[in-house]
Amino acid sequence: MATRKEVADMAGVSEATVSRVMNGVGPIRESTRQRVLEAAQKLNYHMNAIASSFARGRSGNLGVVIPHVPKVRLFSTYYFSEMMSGIGEAARAHGCGLLLLYRDPAEPYDYVSLFRTQRIDGCLVLGASSLPSETAGIAAMAEEGLPFCLIDQSFDDPRASTVVAAHKTGSYLAVKHLIESGCRRIGFLNGSPHYSTSADRLAGYIQALKESGLGFDPRLLYEGNYSMTSGRAAAAAVYADRGKLDAIFAANDRMAIGLLQGLREKGCRAPADIPIVGYDDSDASRMSDPPLTTVKVPFYEMGLTAADMLLERIPDWLGEASVFRRTMPTELVIRKSSAR
Repeated sequence: MATRKEVADMAGVSEATVSRVMNGVGPIRESTRQRVLEAAQKLNYHMNAIASSFARGRSGNLGVVIPHVPKVRLFSTYYFSEMMSGIGEAARAHGCGLLLLYRDPAEPYDYVSLFRTQRIDGCLVLGASSLPSETAGIAAMAEEGLPFCLIDQSFDDPRASTVVAAHKTGSYLAVKHLIESGCRRIGFLNGSPHYSTSADRLAGYIQALKESGLGFDPRLLYEGNYSMTSGRAAAAAVYADRGKLDAIFAANDRMAIGLLQGLREKGCRAPADIPIVGYDDSDASRMSDPPLTTVKVPFYEMGLTAADMLLERIPDWLGEASVFRRTMPTELVIRKSSAR
């Protein structure tokens, strides 16, 4: 990687001038600025993100990066709206602005450039998956020692801050409830395996079955994508298997409600024909027909906690020494959809 001295030598200026140009500090002749920028481009030189931050001062913005999903209104979903409400409250309390940014989950995202260009002081990442296109940019932030936090996504790197929910416990409680209600053949409608939350819910499901001596049958697994449409689509497979199912556990409320609707259209109703349990305790779970037994996840508190802890640490951020990790509790909420 090129050094500041190499850029200065090529442009015929001092290292201090290179620093001022790259940081946008002080009056600089346009011809000088152009020479420095051209030299930096030829040498592929980038100002160190942390040094740049201190040289130019803080932006006053907390970046929030969320996935862009075509035709999906993310802020109408309970998951994102609750988290963003918590983040917004923490930002208000700290007197900080929010910069909302979208990423394409299929393409690597350059988080580091957000710091280098002084657009943000810290970064919160929502809805991340384990796909290489997603993890590469996050790993780059960790490598640079930048202040960031993943919300509701585990990341196997001690340099990454995370705030997650106890999804394995929540899933365990949901399945244990069905077992204690007399169910033995319990199907599981899960989300994409690329999310750590899906893996956690599956682990809790398997644990509850094995502890009860029922064993795990992979033929009772169904896959959706956390949308209501995917839950409705799964109704065909669940209906075909209804003779070997006592109940269904869905990995979020949207899929559970879609499944309820799809089964109802086929003349199969919950809980009379098949008890159903969801996950999230969204507003829709209380208004579904029947009201949905579900697992309460503190999404608002997760957003609030992640933003608050990150903003508190940014002024004295010390890289890995400042990293934090929190796991928020989940709890079972019993309603009519699982009654037998």
